Amino acid sequence: MTVTSELENPAPAKLAVEHVSKSFRTKRGTLQALDDVSLSVEEGEFVCLVGPSGCGKSTLLNLVTGLDAPDQGTLSSDGVAITRTGRERGMMFQEHALFPWLDVLGNVLFGLKLKPHLSKEERLQVAKFYLELVGLKAFMHANIHELSGGMKQRVALARALAPNPRLLCMDEPFAALDAMTREHLYADLQTIWSRRKKTILFVTHNVREAVCLGDRVVLFSPNPGRIREEFRIDLPRPRDINSVQLAEHATRITRALKSHTEAMTTAE
Repeated sequence: MTVTSELENPAPAKLAVEHVSKSFRTKRGTLQALDDVSLSVEEGEFVCLVGPSGCGKSTLLNLVTGLDAPDQGTLSSDGVAITRTGRERGMMFQEHALFPWLDVLGNVLFGLKLKPHLSKEERLQVAKFYLELVGLKAFMHANIHELSGGMKQRVALARALAPNPRLLCMDEPFAALDAMTREHLYADLQTIWSRRKKTILFVTHNVREAVCLGDRVVLFSPNPGRIREEFRIDLPRPRDINSVQLAEHATRITRALKSHTEAMTTAE
């Protein structure tokens, strides 16, 4: 396998989540994080999961990536059961989780340890390609502490993309950033997605963010986590988070989310 083939776009993954439930033991007893959740994500689709804290969105990402296992139900990628972590499924967290003792290039190269068949020179070529893709090639030798929050998340994105996963899970990656930086990253992520055609599962609390990025928005309700409603976003790309059309979609989804939350509160 050559470095050229590593930079080609692999076929994006198709994800199937079928009747998945997951609970955790706590000091207060058993917490039901997910209850009978079923979700299909098509090849190359960008799906955003939205809901209040504690509704199981991040738990679902951990199951999809193989970091945890369900109590009931099944998860599969292209018909193959997900039973462990694998390089075809990548993860990007809210915190950048970069190594401060490595420079920018070193952090992206670390992600390429999942590709042991590549030579040192080939890994270097791949790392530089992704740093250029996220607009940081000129900062490849910078120390992590010298970077802004937005730049650190770009490095984290490059590291997640470098192993060339077919499915990328993103757990609130922009939540800690200021509004202006987030808007720049929304535009950049849309461009990268259009070029690399990954299947993306994206968790957020921000409805506007979900509408700006997603082909589809899936609403979760808490206690236990269940899928309540789905919305298809038919806006053309690239999308401007400040557009009137996007605001209309976001308002409709926010009202639905509020309605589901109030219904759950009343039921309790």
